[in-house]
Amino acid sequence: AQLVESGGGLVQPGGSLMLSCAASGFTFSSAVMSWYRSAPGDRRETVAVINKGGRTSYKDSVKGRFTISRDDAKGTAFLQMNNLKPEDTSVYYCNALDERGSVYWGQGTQVTVSS
Repeated sequence: AQLVESGGGLVQPGGSLMLSCAASGFTFSSAVMSWYRSAPGDRRETVAVINKGGRTSYKDSVKGRFTISRDDAKGTAFLQMNNLKPEDTSVYYCNALDERGSVYWGQGTQVTVSS
């Protein structure tokens, strides 16, 4: 199984980015998909989760700014990030928990919010 993230980069405060996570090698439509992030010296933290029914949950600090979604036909998960703040700077990782309980991670994509 494989998860490939894309869409990171450098953006000014208040700007937007959309991260994508292309999945293969497992039944995507049955998997719980999540986005995590990890800054240097910090523990990896959950940013957003979407289950196979489309129910979502978010870290408090990103509620109202970030939106997680999924396209089961394309096997891809997304994280739309708006009104980005410097404290959102981190490496963002895609995570999948499949129906068998197996966990997969992407390689990470850097998001830097700076003027």
